[in-house]
Parts: sequence; structure tokens; C-alpha cells
Amino acid sequence: MVVYGYLVSVNVLLFLLMGLDKQKARKHQWRVPEKTLLALGIIGAGFGGLIGQQVFHHKTRKPKFYAAFFIGVMVALVLIYMFDKSLGV
Repeated sequence: MVVYGYLVSVNVLLFLLMGLDKQKARKHQWRVPEKTLLALGIIGAGFGGLIGQQVFHHKTRKPKFYAAFFIGVMVALVLIYMFDKSLGV
């Protein structure tokens, strides 16, 4: 269950940060650093990042975000597989 809680948390966090960053961009205010968004994506929040891109129409023209989020999706799938395998599911 820890793995699922972790994945839900980081994906929700990245989704919300994508929305916040888009809102801040429109108002020309302080922004969420790209390194933060990319790092969260890579450590398993790829789904949240990809959904955030589509919902908020944000960072859609930057290939490095698609790459980071794809890596994050792969990380999440590997974590789920390893966790389920350790439970014998």
C-alpha cells in the first residue's frame, strides 16, 4: 500500500503544480521551477504530469517534459509491478 500511496501523492502533487504554474504564468508571477516539475515527473509522477499538460494546456511544446513524464510513467509501472510481485499477486 505504501507504493500506491506514494504514487497517488506525487501524481496529485505534480498535477496541482502544473495548474499552479500555468496560473502564475498567466499573471506573470513567480513560477514553479522547471527542475521541480521535471524531477517529480521522473520519480513516478508521469501520469499526473501528462494529465496536467492536457488539462491546463501547459508545457505542451517542450519535448523534455514529455520525455520526463514518459520516464515517470515507466517508473510507476515498474514500482507497481515490483510491489505486486512481492505480494505474490
